[in-house]
Amino acid sequence: MGQSSGHRWLCIRQIQVVEATMLQAHKILALTETTQATHALVLCYFLETNSKQYNLVDKNVIEIGAGTGLVSIVASLLGAFVTATDLPELLGNLRHNVLRNTKLKSKHQPCVKELSWGIDLEKNFPRSSCHFDYIMAADVVYHHPFLDELLLTFDHLCKNDTVILWAMKFRLEKENKFVDRFQTLFDLEMISNFPSLNITLYKAMRKDSMKASLPN
Repeated sequence: MGQSSGHRWLCIRQIQVVEATMLQAHKILALTETTQATHALVLCYFLETNSKQYNLVDKNVIEIGAGTGLVSIVASLLGAFVTATDLPELLGNLRHNVLRNTKLKSKHQPCVKELSWGIDLEKNFPRSSCHFDYIMAADVVYHHPFLDELLLTFDHLCKNDTVILWAMKFRLEKENKFVDRFQTLFDLEMISNFPSLNITLYKAMRKDSMKASLPN
């Protein structure tokens, strides 16, 4: 179902994030729809307007490729235990944004942690002790050389009851092939559509078979 950009934003309107300069989050809407910021806003809007169906209070949430941290911030303000992750060189800015917008405002203070897709996953996120109720991803699938590592990361972090919420825009054949591979491991369902932005929001869960393995 399409969504109107005229809807009021709730806690998102009060968030400030650093990208090139300090911006009010609602002003990011002026950026081109190809940026991660717009995908993040779409996911945040969905979380806020569907907070009863997707109740994040006291849930364990991890965001991969968090960027400026907008999704992590909103999930934290909605009551979740949040782990915001990205590449090591981006953690300073991510930590600044998360702390600025959640300190003394969130039920649980978020954690900011390094996650390079496909690298040291068991060391940094051991399967035996890490359980996430939700994995959030905004515009992580595009023309980059790490799609195999991204799939490995989804596979490692996702338990049988983990829900993946993923904002995506189909662009090129390579991204479509990623989705085909993704669907060998996960059931994928479209849950919302934003045609004016050419962005679709998906829900995914691991397939019933606990022995599902990555294709060669």
